Amino acid sequence: MQIFIDLSVIQVVIYILVSISLLVILIYYWLIFGRLAFYKIKESNSSNNFRKVSVVISARNEYLNLKNNLPYILEQDYPEFEVVVVDDCSDDDTAYLLKKLSETYPVLKVVTLNYTKNFFEGKKFPLSIGIKSAKYEYILLTDADCKPVSKNWIKEMQTGFDNGNQIVLGFSYYRPEKSFVNLLIRFDTFYTAMQYLSFSLSNLTYMGVGRNLAYTRSLFFAEKGFTRHYHITSGDDDLFVNKAAYKVKTGIVISYDSYTESIAKSSLKEWISQKRRHLTTSKYYRNKHKILLSLLPFMQIIFYSIIIILFIFVHNIIIPVSLLFVKLLSQLIIYKYCMQKLKQKNFLLISPVFELFFIFFMSVLFVMNIFKKPVKWK
Repeated sequence: MQIFIDLSVIQVVIYILVSISLLVILIYYWLIFGRLAFYKIKESNSSNNFRKVSVVISARNEYLNLKNNLPYILEQDYPEFEVVVVDDCSDDDTAYLLKKLSETYPVLKVVTLNYTKNFFEGKKFPLSIGIKSAKYEYILLTDADCKPVSKNWIKEMQTGFDNGNQIVLGFSYYRPEKSFVNLLIRFDTFYTAMQYLSFSLSNLTYMGVGRNLAYTRSLFFAEKGFTRHYHITSGDDDLFVNKAAYKVKTGIVISYDSYTESIAKSSLKEWISQKRRHLTTSKYYRNKHKILLSLLPFMQIIFYSIIIILFIFVHNIIIPVSLLFVKLLSQLIIYKYCMQKLKQKNFLLISPVFELFFIFFMSVLFVMNIFKKPVKWK
Protein backbone atom coordinates (compact mmCIF):
# COMPACT_ATOMS: atom_id res chain seq x y z
CA MET A 1 0.00 0.00 0.00
CA GLN A 2 1.49 3.31 -1.06
CA ILE A 3 0.87 6.58 0.73
CA PHE A 4 0.88 9.66 -1.47
CA ILE A 5 1.47 13.05 0.06
CA ASP A 6 0.07 16.05 -1.72
CA LEU A 7 2.95 18.53 -1.69
CA SER A 8 0.61 21.41 -2.39
CA VAL A 9 -1.27 20.67 0.84
CA ILE A 10 2.00 20.65 2.80
CA GLN A 11 2.97 23.98 1.28
CA VAL A 12 -0.37 25.48 2.25
CA VAL A 13 0.04 24.25 5.84
CA ILE A 14 3.58 25.67 5.97
CA TYR A 15 2.47 29.07 4.68
CA ILE A 16 -0.44 29.15 7.13
CA LEU A 17 1.88 28.34 10.05
CA VAL A 18 4.49 30.93 9.08
CA SER A 19 1.77 33.54 8.55
CA ILE A 20 0.18 32.87 11.94
CA SER A 21 3.55 32.93 13.72
CA LEU A 22 4.50 36.22 12.04
CA LEU A 23 1.11 37.74 12.89
CA VAL A 24 1.51 36.81 16.57
CA ILE A 25 5.06 38.19 16.63
CA LEU A 26 3.90 41.49 15.07
CA ILE A 27 1.08 41.74 17.63
CA TYR A 28 3.65 41.46 20.43
CA TYR A 29 5.93 44.01 18.79
CA TRP A 30 3.39 46.67 17.85
CA LEU A 31 0.52 46.22 20.31
CA ILE A 32 2.47 45.25 23.46
CA PHE A 33 6.08 46.41 23.16
CA GLY A 34 4.83 49.39 21.18
CA ARG A 35 3.20 50.70 24.35
CA LEU A 36 6.64 51.28 25.81
CA ALA A 37 8.19 52.36 22.52
CA PHE A 38 5.70 55.21 22.13
CA TYR A 39 5.11 55.92 25.82
CA LYS A 40 5.21 59.59 26.79
CA ILE A 41 7.47 60.12 29.80
CA LYS A 42 6.10 62.47 32.45
CA GLU A 43 7.81 65.78 33.01
CA SER A 44 10.00 65.68 36.12
CA ASN A 45 7.90 68.39 37.77
CA SER A 46 4.59 66.69 36.98
CA SER A 47 3.88 65.89 40.63
CA ASN A 48 4.12 68.30 43.53
CA ASN A 49 2.77 65.75 45.99
CA PHE A 50 5.90 64.69 47.87
CA ARG A 51 5.12 61.53 49.78
CA LYS A 52 7.14 60.36 52.76
CA VAL A 53 9.27 57.46 51.53
CA SER A 54 11.14 54.61 53.24
CA VAL A 55 13.98 53.14 51.19
CA VAL A 56 14.60 49.52 52.24
CA ILE A 57 17.78 47.56 51.51
CA SER A 58 18.81 44.07 52.57
CA ALA A 59 22.57 43.52 52.86
CA ARG A 60 24.71 40.53 53.75
CA ASN A 61 28.49 41.02 53.67
CA GLU A 62 28.09 44.03 51.41
CA TYR A 63 30.71 46.29 52.96
CA LEU A 64 32.27 47.47 49.70
CA ASN A 65 28.97 47.90 47.88
CA LEU A 66 27.44 49.84 50.75
CA LYS A 67 30.53 51.99 51.04
CA ASN A 68 30.40 52.86 47.34
CA ASN A 69 26.64 53.14 46.82
CA LEU A 70 24.81 53.96 50.06
CA PRO A 71 25.92 57.62 50.21
CA TYR A 72 24.18 58.22 46.86
CA ILE A 73 20.93 57.15 48.52
CA LEU A 74 21.51 58.92 51.83
CA GLU A 75 22.19 62.20 50.03
CA GLN A 76 19.01 62.24 47.95
CA ASP A 77 17.42 65.62 47.30
CA TYR A 78 14.06 64.88 48.88
CA PRO A 79 12.08 66.59 51.68
CA GLU A 80 11.34 63.63 53.97
CA PHE A 81 12.63 60.07 53.70
CA GLU A 82 14.45 57.38 55.63
CA VAL A 83 16.81 54.62 54.55
CA VAL A 84 16.34 51.29 56.33
CA VAL A 85 19.28 48.92 55.89
CA VAL A 86 18.85 45.39 57.22
CA ASP A 87 22.22 43.87 58.08
CA ASP A 88 21.42 40.23 57.40
CA CYS A 89 23.91 38.20 59.45
CA SER A 90 27.00 39.88 57.97
CA ASP A 91 30.39 38.74 59.23
CA ASP A 92 32.48 41.38 57.45
CA ASP A 93 32.77 45.10 58.34
CA THR A 94 29.19 45.92 57.28
CA ALA A 95 28.05 46.61 60.86
CA TYR A 96 30.98 48.96 61.49
CA LEU A 97 30.33 50.88 58.27
CA LEU A 98 26.61 51.26 58.96
CA LYS A 99 27.30 52.50 62.48
CA LYS A 100 29.68 55.15 61.13
CA LEU A 101 27.26 56.23 58.42
CA SER A 102 24.36 56.47 60.87
CA GLU A 103 26.40 58.95 62.90
CA THR A 104 26.70 61.18 59.83
CA TYR A 105 23.28 60.62 58.24
CA PRO A 106 20.26 60.84 60.59
CA VAL A 107 18.02 59.39 57.85
CA LEU A 108 19.80 56.03 58.12
CA LYS A 109 18.12 53.37 60.22
CA VAL A 110 20.00 50.11 60.77
CA VAL A 111 18.27 46.83 61.62
CA THR A 112 20.59 43.96 62.55
CA LEU A 113 19.69 40.28 62.19
CA ASN A 114 21.67 37.38 63.56
CA TYR A 115 21.64 33.69 62.72
CA THR A 116 19.16 32.87 65.47
CA LYS A 117 16.53 35.15 63.91
CA ASN A 118 16.73 34.42 60.18
CA PHE A 119 15.17 31.00 59.65
CA PHE A 120 14.79 31.41 55.89
CA GLU A 121 17.20 31.49 52.95
CA GLY A 122 17.33 34.48 50.63
CA LYS A 123 16.27 38.09 51.03
CA LYS A 124 12.59 37.72 51.86
CA PHE A 125 12.91 37.54 55.63
CA PRO A 126 15.31 40.51 56.01
CA LEU A 127 13.25 42.56 53.56
CA SER A 128 10.12 41.76 55.55
CA ILE A 129 11.83 42.95 58.73
CA GLY A 130 12.97 46.10 56.95
CA ILE A 131 9.50 46.91 55.64
CA LYS A 132 7.94 46.25 59.05
CA SER A 133 10.57 48.54 60.60
CA ALA A 134 9.87 51.31 58.10
CA LYS A 135 7.83 54.23 59.41
CA TYR A 136 6.43 55.50 56.11
CA GLU A 137 3.68 54.15 53.88
CA TYR A 138 5.59 54.32 50.61
CA ILE A 139 8.34 51.71 50.30
CA LEU A 140 11.13 52.01 47.73
CA LEU A 141 13.36 48.96 47.28
CA THR A 142 16.85 48.60 45.87
CA ASP A 143 19.94 46.44 46.41
CA ALA A 144 23.24 47.13 48.09
CA ASP A 145 25.08 46.82 44.78
CA CYS A 146 22.91 49.53 43.16
CA LYS A 147 23.21 53.29 43.16
CA PRO A 148 20.79 55.95 41.87
CA VAL A 149 21.99 57.84 38.81
CA SER A 150 20.85 61.16 40.29
CA LYS A 151 19.87 62.86 43.55
CA ASN A 152 16.28 62.94 42.26
CA TRP A 153 15.78 59.17 42.30
CA ILE A 154 13.29 59.15 45.20
CA LYS A 155 11.56 62.24 43.84
CA GLU A 156 11.05 60.60 40.45
CA MET A 157 10.05 57.15 41.67
CA GLN A 158 7.42 58.46 44.10
CA THR A 159 5.56 60.13 41.21
CA GLY A 160 4.60 56.62 40.11
CA PHE A 161 2.15 56.48 43.01
CA ASP A 162 0.00 59.14 41.32
CA ASN A 163 -3.54 58.20 40.26
CA GLY A 164 -3.93 55.71 43.11
CA ASN A 165 -1.17 53.33 42.00
CA GLN A 166 0.08 50.99 44.74
CA ILE A 167 2.95 49.40 42.79
CA VAL A 168 5.61 51.31 40.86
CA LEU A 169 7.96 49.62 38.42
CA GLY A 170 11.30 51.29 37.74
CA PHE A 171 14.30 50.51 35.55
CA SER A 172 17.77 49.43 36.65
CA TYR A 173 20.57 48.99 34.14
CA TYR A 174 24.09 47.62 34.23
CA ARG A 175 27.09 49.88 33.68
CA PRO A 176 28.49 49.47 30.12
CA GLU A 177 31.88 47.80 29.86
CA LYS A 178 33.94 46.60 26.93
CA SER A 179 33.26 42.88 27.00
CA PHE A 180 30.94 40.46 25.24
CA VAL A 181 29.54 39.18 28.54
CA ASN A 182 28.64 42.72 29.56
CA LEU A 183 26.92 43.34 26.22
CA LEU A 184 24.98 40.10 26.58
CA ILE A 185 23.87 40.94 30.13
CA ARG A 186 22.85 44.47 29.19
CA PHE A 187 20.76 43.23 26.26
CA ASP A 188 19.07 40.67 28.52
CA THR A 189 18.36 43.41 31.08
CA PHE A 190 16.93 45.66 28.39
CA TYR A 191 14.76 42.90 26.93
CA THR A 192 13.43 41.90 30.34
CA ALA A 193 12.59 45.53 31.13
CA MET A 194 10.94 46.00 27.75
CA GLN A 195 8.74 43.01 28.52
CA TYR A 196 7.66 43.78 32.09
CA LEU A 197 7.17 47.51 31.44
CA SER A 198 5.20 46.92 28.22
CA PHE A 199 3.05 44.24 29.83
CA SER A 200 2.34 46.58 32.74
CA LEU A 201 1.27 49.34 30.32
CA SER A 202 -1.05 46.71 28.79
CA ASN A 203 -2.65 46.07 32.21
CA LEU A 204 -0.84 42.71 32.42
CA THR A 205 1.68 43.45 35.18
CA TYR A 206 3.53 40.24 35.99
CA MET A 207 6.81 41.22 37.65
CA GLY A 208 9.12 43.94 38.90
CA VAL A 209 12.85 44.10 39.55
CA GLY A 210 13.98 44.50 43.17
CA ARG A 211 16.84 46.80 42.18
CA ASN A 212 14.26 49.53 41.56
CA LEU A 213 10.76 48.76 42.78
CA ALA A 214 8.21 50.50 44.99
CA TYR A 215 4.90 49.63 46.59
CA THR A 216 2.80 50.68 49.54
CA ARG A 217 3.39 49.26 52.98
CA SER A 218 -0.33 48.60 53.38
CA LEU A 219 -0.31 46.46 50.22
CA PHE A 220 2.60 44.45 51.60
CA PHE A 221 0.65 43.66 54.77
CA ALA A 222 -2.59 43.03 52.87
CA GLU A 223 -0.76 40.41 50.81
CA LYS A 224 0.79 38.95 54.00
CA GLY A 225 4.22 39.90 52.73
CA PHE A 226 6.17 37.06 51.20
CA THR A 227 4.53 34.29 53.25
CA ARG A 228 2.86 32.74 50.20
CA HIS A 229 6.25 31.93 48.70
CA TYR A 230 8.69 31.85 51.62
CA HIS A 231 9.57 28.30 50.56
CA ILE A 232 11.09 29.70 47.35
CA THR A 233 14.53 31.23 47.86
CA SER A 234 14.22 33.87 45.13
CA GLY A 235 11.23 35.89 43.95
CA ASP A 236 11.07 38.63 46.58
CA ASP A 237 10.36 41.06 43.73
CA ASP A 238 8.68 39.31 40.80
CA LEU A 239 6.56 36.82 42.74
CA PHE A 240 5.25 39.48 45.10
CA VAL A 241 4.31 41.74 42.19
CA ASN A 242 2.84 38.81 40.26
CA LYS A 243 0.53 37.92 43.13
CA ALA A 244 -0.38 41.45 44.22
CA ALA A 245 -0.73 43.37 40.95
CA TYR A 246 -3.96 41.75 39.78
CA LYS A 247 -6.04 43.58 42.39
CA VAL A 248 -4.31 47.01 42.51
CA LYS A 249 -3.17 49.68 40.06
CA THR A 250 0.43 49.72 38.84
CA GLY A 251 2.47 52.61 37.48
CA ILE A 252 5.82 52.79 35.72
CA VAL A 253 8.52 55.46 35.95
CA ILE A 254 11.21 55.52 33.25
CA SER A 255 12.59 59.06 33.38
CA TYR A 256 16.40 58.92 33.42
CA ASP A 257 16.69 60.37 36.94
CA SER A 258 14.65 57.44 38.25
CA TYR A 259 17.20 54.81 37.15
CA THR A 260 19.55 52.83 39.32
CA GLU A 261 22.87 51.45 38.10
CA SER A 262 24.69 48.22 38.95
CA ILE A 263 27.90 46.55 37.90
CA ALA A 264 27.20 43.41 35.88
CA LYS A 265 28.68 40.01 36.56
CA SER A 266 32.08 39.72 34.89
CA SER A 267 31.92 35.94 34.67
CA LEU A 268 29.59 34.17 32.24
CA LYS A 269 29.31 31.29 34.72
CA GLU A 270 28.11 33.62 37.52
CA TRP A 271 25.54 35.21 35.23
CA ILE A 272 24.23 31.82 34.08
CA SER A 273 23.80 30.79 37.72
CA GLN A 274 21.89 34.01 38.35
CA LYS A 275 19.63 33.41 35.33
CA ARG A 276 18.93 29.87 36.47
CA ARG A 277 17.85 31.13 39.91
CA HIS A 278 15.52 33.66 38.29
CA LEU A 279 14.00 30.93 36.10
CA THR A 280 12.96 28.95 39.17
CA THR A 281 10.41 31.62 40.07
CA SER A 282 8.68 31.90 36.68
CA LYS A 283 6.84 28.60 37.10
CA TYR A 284 4.95 30.19 40.01
CA TYR A 285 3.57 33.03 37.86
CA ARG A 286 -0.13 33.20 37.09
CA ASN A 287 -1.09 30.88 34.24
CA LYS A 288 -2.05 33.69 31.85
CA HIS A 289 1.37 35.28 32.34
CA LYS A 290 3.17 31.98 31.73
CA ILE A 291 1.20 31.51 28.52
CA LEU A 292 1.83 35.06 27.28
CA LEU A 293 5.54 34.90 28.10
CA SER A 294 5.95 31.49 26.43
CA LEU A 295 3.88 32.24 23.33
CA LEU A 296 6.28 34.76 21.78
CA PRO A 297 9.46 32.59 21.85
CA PHE A 298 7.38 29.59 20.73
CA MET A 299 6.10 31.51 17.71
CA GLN A 300 9.61 32.79 16.99
CA ILE A 301 10.89 29.20 16.90
CA ILE A 302 8.14 28.23 14.47
CA PHE A 303 8.75 31.32 12.32
CA TYR A 304 12.52 30.89 11.99
CA SER A 305 12.24 27.12 11.48
CA ILE A 306 9.82 27.55 8.57
CA ILE A 307 11.87 30.39 7.09
CA ILE A 308 14.87 28.06 7.00
CA ILE A 309 12.77 25.34 5.38
CA LEU A 310 11.51 27.78 2.74
CA PHE A 311 15.03 28.95 1.94
CA ILE A 312 16.17 25.36 1.44
CA PHE A 313 13.26 23.82 -0.42
CA VAL A 314 11.47 26.66 -2.19
CA HIS A 315 12.99 27.95 -5.40
CA ASN A 316 11.30 31.33 -5.13
CA ILE A 317 12.98 33.03 -2.18
CA ILE A 318 10.95 36.23 -2.50
CA ILE A 319 8.36 34.96 -0.01
CA PRO A 320 10.75 33.97 2.84
CA VAL A 321 12.86 37.09 2.27
CA SER A 322 9.75 39.28 2.40
CA LEU A 323 8.46 37.64 5.58
CA LEU A 324 11.87 37.93 7.24
CA PHE A 325 12.16 41.56 6.17
CA VAL A 326 8.79 42.46 7.72
CA LYS A 327 9.71 40.72 10.96
CA LEU A 328 13.18 42.24 11.28
CA LEU A 329 12.06 45.73 10.25
CA SER A 330 9.29 45.72 12.85
CA GLN A 331 11.69 44.43 15.48
CA LEU A 332 14.33 47.07 14.77
CA ILE A 333 11.81 49.91 14.79
CA ILE A 334 10.22 48.90 18.10
CA TYR A 335 13.54 48.02 19.72
CA LYS A 336 15.04 51.34 18.63
CA TYR A 337 12.29 53.37 20.28
CA CYS A 338 12.32 51.20 23.42
CA MET A 339 16.09 51.56 23.67
CA GLN A 340 15.76 55.31 23.33
CA LYS A 341 13.15 55.37 26.11
CA LEU A 342 15.45 53.39 28.43
CA LYS A 343 18.66 55.16 27.32
CA GLN A 344 20.23 51.90 26.16
CA LYS A 345 22.49 51.68 23.12
CA ASN A 346 25.20 49.74 21.26
CA PHE A 347 23.17 46.59 20.58
CA LEU A 348 20.34 47.58 18.23
CA LEU A 349 21.78 46.06 15.04
CA ILE A 350 22.88 42.88 16.81
CA SER A 351 19.54 42.49 18.63
CA PRO A 352 18.08 39.98 16.09
CA VAL A 353 21.09 37.72 16.72
CA PHE A 354 20.79 38.12 20.50
CA GLU A 355 17.08 37.37 20.30
CA LEU A 356 17.78 34.07 18.53
CA PHE A 357 20.52 33.26 21.01
CA PHE A 358 18.25 33.82 24.01
CA ILE A 359 15.50 31.62 22.59
CA PHE A 360 17.97 28.73 22.51
CA PHE A 361 19.79 29.76 25.70
CA MET A 362 16.70 30.02 27.89
CA SER A 363 15.46 26.65 26.60
CA VAL A 364 18.76 25.06 27.63
CA LEU A 365 18.62 26.66 31.09
CA PHE A 366 15.04 25.45 31.54
CA VAL A 367 16.12 21.86 30.81
CA MET A 368 19.16 22.23 33.11
CA ASN A 369 16.92 23.34 35.98
CA ILE A 370 14.79 20.23 35.55
CA PHE A 371 17.74 17.90 36.14
CA LYS A 372 19.82 20.00 38.54
CA LYS A 373 18.76 22.71 40.95
CA PRO A 374 20.56 26.07 40.60
CA VAL A 375 22.90 27.39 43.28
CA LYS A 376 20.95 29.11 46.04
CA TRP A 377 21.13 32.81 46.90
CA LYS A 378 23.78 33.61 49.48
